[in-house]
Amino acid sequence: MTELASLLASGSARAIGAAIATGKLTSTEATSWYLHRIEQFNTGAQGINCVRSISRLALEEAARADAELAAGHHKGPLHGVPYLVKDNVFTLDGSFASAGSRALAEFIPPYEARLVERLREAGAVLLGKTNLTEFADFVADTMPSEFSGTGGVVRHPLGFRYERGQGSSIGSAAAVAAGFCAFAIGSETQNSIQAPAIHSSITGFKPTVGRVSRHGLIPLVPSQDSPGPLTRTVEDALLVFQAIAGADMKDTATLADFPDKASVRQSAEGLRIGIPRRFIADSVLTDTRKEAFEQALALLTRAGAVIVDPCDLPAAEQLNEVRSCVFRTEFRESLNSLLATLQPCGITSMQDIISWNNAHPEAIPYGQSLLEAANASPDLLSAQYISDRRHDVALSLDAGILAALKSGNVDVLLSPMAAAAKCTGKAGAPVVAIPAGQDEDGLPFGITLFAAPGDDYLVLQAAKAVESVIGKRLEPDIR
Repeated sequence: MTELASLLASGSARAIGAAIATGKLTSTEATSWYLHRIEQFNTGAQGINCVRSISRLALEEAARADAELAAGHHKGPLHGVPYLVKDNVFTLDGSFASAGSRALAEFIPPYEARLVERLREAGAVLLGKTNLTEFADFVADTMPSEFSGTGGVVRHPLGFRYERGQGSSIGSAAAVAAGFCAFAIGSETQNSIQAPAIHSSITGFKPTVGRVSRHGLIPLVPSQDSPGPLTRTVEDALLVFQAIAGADMKDTATLADFPDKASVRQSAEGLRIGIPRRFIADSVLTDTRKEAFEQALALLTRAGAVIVDPCDLPAAEQLNEVRSCVFRTEFRESLNSLLATLQPCGITSMQDIISWNNAHPEAIPYGQSLLEAANASPDLLSAQYISDRRHDVALSLDAGILAALKSGNVDVLLSPMAAAAKCTGKAGAPVVAIPAGQDEDGLPFGITLFAAPGDDYLVLQAAKAVESVIGKRLEPDIR
């Protein structure tokens, strides 16, 4: 593999952008290389099948990026850098937006997601869309993460499988791991960026809910939904986040005041890290993962970090046991609103989706138990929904993340794998997933860092320091 091919297959988005900016590589060359790699390794019996569609405008956008550079107009570190978006994101390149549902397989969005507009403003080049777990993994409680009715099965670049509960942004994560793009966009409601990032041995960042506009995304749970980047480094996650974050009148959650508590930390020395053990770390630390986790903590200690262990969430047990109607209620209400407005493929409601699926059972081999439960859930004004949402926030935030940060006097909290996903999802908190090699079974291992909502830059800076000590990607052999 040549030096430039190695850069595109496994290098950082920043390095790729720098190569384009300095003329070592054109955006057209980078885009063409990725398109050829996708054509080679995405399709066929052994193909990874993480890319659903290619943008017909990709080479045109790349040529425009090159022309802008030639004219002396450099838009920043992502100028000319090719990327992919999850197939619940609206684009105006003529491609479909299905959220993985075969009922919506031929829906062409009438407008573009705000985050796509912002990435274009940053000079990035849209390559196409990635497969995802159908309706962000809220169709059937036995559906593996690798599957959707529209996309079929996404294969793991490292030769494993994306099992049940490993997060819906698996196509975006697999694409980054496989070297099909410089970075990708996913979305998370509970674990859908952090889990696939860790299981694919890459970096993922879920911003605080409201930091990035959801306008132009097919929703799941608006009080928890947050789009974010999947990348090869924490620095890349920061670059993409800076490009897509900001207020948007079409998503009022972004109009909140987010105080930036960015640190100037350059290393792990002095970083105070809390380890929530009870019902968090303890729930995922199998015998084969324990050594990898303890080794990571030992390396951080040697690097000067202060490990507060345990640093438990007071409400961890209650949060583990809580069963809320928030997911079901918000999913139905938000999806019904979108469907009634846009009427994609003649579908106007969740009931229409369920009926279509019943008429085409081959599209839902795992059934649709979660869709049916959502369709029967209480409404947004019901006493149950209001009580459940308040309870979720109280347990995950007030008696959860905020309480642990305060009691341990720590900067951030750290968990193995995506162990804290239920907590961070309900709290709307920022999370960075960092690959940290493999466990004793040879499976990808990683950690997540998280803190209070609004502390995005603090968490990213801490993650960069942690990555410098324990970060280690497993790279697939695709050639």
